[in-house]
Amino acid sequence: MSKIKLAIPKGSLEKATYEFLEKAMFNIYGKERSYRPITNDPDLSLKILRPQEIPIYVAEGLYDIGITGLDWVQETSANVKALLNLEYGNVSLVIAVPKFINVSSFNEFIYQQFNSNKITRISTEYPYLVSKFISSLPNYKKLFGNKKPKIITPWWNIGDNDLVHIYLSFGATEAKPPEEADAIADITETGTTLEQNGLKPIDIILKSSATLIANKDSLNNSEKKEKIFDIVAQFKGVIESKKKLHVFMNVKEENLDELLRVLPALKAPTISPLSKKGWYAINTVIDRNDYLKILPKLRKLAQGLILHESQLIMPLEEIES
Repeated sequence: MSKIKLAIPKGSLEKATYEFLEKAMFNIYGKERSYRPITNDPDLSLKILRPQEIPIYVAEGLYDIGITGLDWVQETSANVKALLNLEYGNVSLVIAVPKFINVSSFNEFIYQQFNSNKITRISTEYPYLVSKFISSLPNYKKLFGNKKPKIITPWWNIGDNDLVHIYLSFGATEAKPPEEADAIADITETGTTLEQNGLKPIDIILKSSATLIANKDSLNNSEKKEKIFDIVAQFKGVIESKKKLHVFMNVKEENLDELLRVLPALKAPTISPLSKKGWYAINTVIDRNDYLKILPKLRKLAQGLILHESQLIMPLEEIES
């Protein structure tokens, strides 16, 4: 079988992606010196790319799978299969305006701009998502009907609404208002950068996180599909490990049944007799959120409690294609 080609993101997702891969038991070598780092898996090759490029290259079959933000999957409308939300890199794509503007939504803002006889200028790296969002607003439909906002780039313009312009931004988007833009649409994690630049978010267009995507033809290749699903299982193990705790404890035989009634488990606890008669060892995996709820019972019924944060917890159930 030829190697599975995995595209991984450079930039804001880069560090967290390496940490995630290492938790999935992939050792990465040479990432500081090369765009083609090596892994300990001989059937997997890596390439570091900008996250906005990854959906297109995966759709075109240049890579079998890729890790990128959901925001870029939707912005590019790439024909890929989203396999798994990796649950890191959580951000929101928001529309923001200067704090001195007295509006609470872009629906309100677009109406205010129209009544002031102003062209509305929005700066963003996500022109298609922004255009789709703005076009869906009630006041936009009321004022402009089926006209599409004009998307303006250095190379081409599309759209027929001369009163709403969306400018493709190449970075430092938060610095554009008020001179170059009336509003921006940008990714934010905490809102601190917007705040520091005198902006306030008034709408959320999209919530995004790191996502594993696949080329559809690769999923139809029986050999590649099996390897891809092996990788999915490893990735699921990392995600599950953050939500689970591995629990070891000893319990007297007289308390065993009561303990089992209150003890949640991934499947069922492993119960082993100890060398000391009348005592048992319990080995199980529980939801992290359940631990504090059941601690009072554990304290009364068990001894020698040990909690372990596992790196991988893999149920190995069938993965839907």
